Amino acid sequence: MNEPLISLRGVTKVFGEGDAAVQALRGIDLDIRPGEFVAIMGASGSGKSTAMNILGCLDVPTNGQYLMEGIPVGDLSPDVLAALRNDRLGFVFQGFNLLPRTSALANVELPLVYSQAAAMSGRERAARARRALAEVGLAGREGAHQNQLSGGQQQRVAIARALVNEPEVLLADEPTGNLDSHTGSEIMALLGALNRERGITIVMVTHDLEIAQHAGRHVVFRDGLIVSDQPRAAA
Repeated sequence: MNEPLISLRGVTKVFGEGDAAVQALRGIDLDIRPGEFVAIMGASGSGKSTAMNILGCLDVPTNGQYLMEGIPVGDLSPDVLAALRNDRLGFVFQGFNLLPRTSALANVELPLVYSQAAAMSGRERAARARRALAEVGLAGREGAHQNQLSGGQQQRVAIARALVNEPEVLLADEPTGNLDSHTGSEIMALLGALNRERGITIVMVTHDLEIAQHAGRHVVFRDGLIVSDQPRAAA
């Protein structure tokens, strides 16, 4: 079996101090291998979003280690950590987070400005962003602004933006939470295709069991602990 791409080892996370301290994670171990599609599930306050923030290098553990290909992420310099976040990780959020006064193309180009691709010419960045938009089914909508796009189209722009730096890992936090069930199914079909056809490792937080069925593995959190880690149940 492939070695883990990303790992958490004995990770705890405490917010606040003294009597106000809240232990969001209580010492979790988690391995995610290249090409997996993992759904992280659990009730509100279970620790799943805290774990996702640590995986995305948006937060750091109180104790324990986060490893990427065996390298402790906590030992990386701020510049190397920023490069890892920009070039190897892609993010998709529930609330699209598009710049409203900017075209779909410009939204997708934005990560290229802050990545190893920053040395690209403007023409090269635009061409790469166009390819990403085409990949998510939005060829011809490059000039559209947020108010000219449906919710599903906005999330497709957000996915294209996450893909434009060709990351190894896509982190999706409730990616269908603001969408109706039909549009949500379309977005999940797109993520499934990216996982199967491009081999992108996907880690998705969801509270929706139906959405989780698109993933190949279910990791369930409760009270800051992993209480179940199983392949998706057969239909």
